Amino acid sequence: MKKYIVIICLCIASVFAFNFSQDYFEISKNLDVFNTLYRELNIAYVDDTKPGQLMKTGIEAMLASLDPYTNYYTENDIEDYRYMTTGEYGGIGASIQDVDKKITITEPYEGFAAYKAGLRAGDEIIEVNGINVMGKKTDDITNMLKGQAGTPIKLKIVRLGQTEPIEINMKREEIKIKAVSYYSMLNTEVGYIKLTSFTENCSAEVKEALLKLKEKNCKSLIFDLRGNPGGLLNEAVNIVNLFVEKNNEVVFTKGKVKDWNKQYYSLYAPVDTQIPLVVLVDNNSASASEIVSGALQDLDRAVILGQRSYGKGLVQQTRDLTYNTKLKVTVAKYYIPSGRCIQALDYSHKDEDGRVDRVPDSLITAFKTKNGRTIYDGAGILPDVKTVEVKYSNILATLINRNHVFGFVNQYLMKHPQYKTTGSSVALTDEDYNEFVTYLKDKDYHYKTQSDYALEDLKLDAKSEKYYESIQAEYEALLNKMISNKKDDLTRFKSEIKQFIEEEIAARFEFQKGRIEASLKYDLDVMEATKLLADKQKITSILTTIEKPTKPFNPNKRF
Repeated sequence: MKKYIVIICLCIASVFAFNFSQDYFEISKNLDVFNTLYRELNIAYVDDTKPGQLMKTGIEAMLASLDPYTNYYTENDIEDYRYMTTGEYGGIGASIQDVDKKITITEPYEGFAAYKAGLRAGDEIIEVNGINVMGKKTDDITNMLKGQAGTPIKLKIVRLGQTEPIEINMKREEIKIKAVSYYSMLNTEVGYIKLTSFTENCSAEVKEALLKLKEKNCKSLIFDLRGNPGGLLNEAVNIVNLFVEKNNEVVFTKGKVKDWNKQYYSLYAPVDTQIPLVVLVDNNSASASEIVSGALQDLDRAVILGQRSYGKGLVQQTRDLTYNTKLKVTVAKYYIPSGRCIQALDYSHKDEDGRVDRVPDSLITAFKTKNGRTIYDGAGILPDVKTVEVKYSNILATLINRNHVFGFVNQYLMKHPQYKTTGSSVALTDEDYNEFVTYLKDKDYHYKTQSDYALEDLKLDAKSEKYYESIQAEYEALLNKMISNKKDDLTRFKSEIKQFIEEEIAARFEFQKGRIEASLKYDLDVMEATKLLADKQKITSILTTIEKPTKPFNPNKRF
């Protein structure tokens, strides 16, 4: 018997050795091919190839064949990588944008170098350390403004409303963007916390905000993860831990390498395991946002409200490479307490055009929450209470993208220097809005709707099929009707345009806090969550009702 066992073990070992040998040979062979190709290309190609850029292009194309989250970072990208993981970077602390071909400060960050030096939204930068920035790209200027904390920087600017340039000397600082961008009491009992990223120590920020709200008699909470793309897994675990007891499994990961099969538990004493909790998610809530919302749903600790989340259930690890470069590589998938994985796209099976399918309906599996409720894997987090996604108009997008809202607020506040406000108190009057319409009279805000594109396609198809002459009169009548209707868009979409003007005004006085505060009074999801939290029986019913499983409809299978 022992003889047979030894033979079997030798056979297994030989298979593994053969596979390893085959893999090693394939890797070695293809590295040699690539090396010779790269050398010959740089020697023989008719034009200069810029070897560094050529290699970067090759690496990025190779990684793009895998998934969107496996990325290469050059030494020049490290500052961006650091910001992504920590929320920190060295710079002046301001966002800039090309506004009418002028490099313009659109928002200084409260409390940092630019703010302390007196820079404000609307100021134009014309020189950085003696270098004229006219004609340069915004990304290039951003890199010029960044640098090691404590290093000096000299700007020449033209203040909003003035013509003479002035010089401003300052020192770059370590800029730390808070992950909790806003928190407050919405009424006497309901608190609200907005988390925008999962960077280092964001769980401590959430904890601090929660404790301060509880000091203000917060008896229920809205936790807003909409638009949050995720980040550090351990921070997600720590945030769930604020609301659940110690020793609950929050997430586990499975990878090809056994070292990545890990379980993550709540390790600390919670802050509050009883406070009624509604978590807001949308189509852009991803990764760590889905760990938090999914785990709280699986543990029946929170009601999830909003739209289906993004569906990113992949774990990345960063590996250090030579010459201070890095590789962020997908190493595992994560699974939340019920056992489900919420990854929506299967990157291991792409078609010949490189497109990826969602997990098919036939493979979507039902799981159970702690209380026995039915939930599903394979397509993000499906909310307990579904709301309709707010879709803004084409005209609003154009007005914002072409900086007409920004420009109007600059002019408006110069005309009304006595204007003072807080985010919640901004209220644009009809007279103010008419002033905005007047401001637009000499501005270009032409835009195309889906109807415009459809009409253009109809005309092309009708001409190619020799039908256009017979329908030309009707076509032109329809086109003129469309043009006439679009002229009324400033009136038709007045309420949503007013909202964004009010947010821009609020941001001038209270920065991000003011912008968010001004938006809350229009926020339908927040209104729905507040209403839900006022009905404790409804909350209990949602978290305990057991329904017969039915597979959810899986929209947009092909991406």
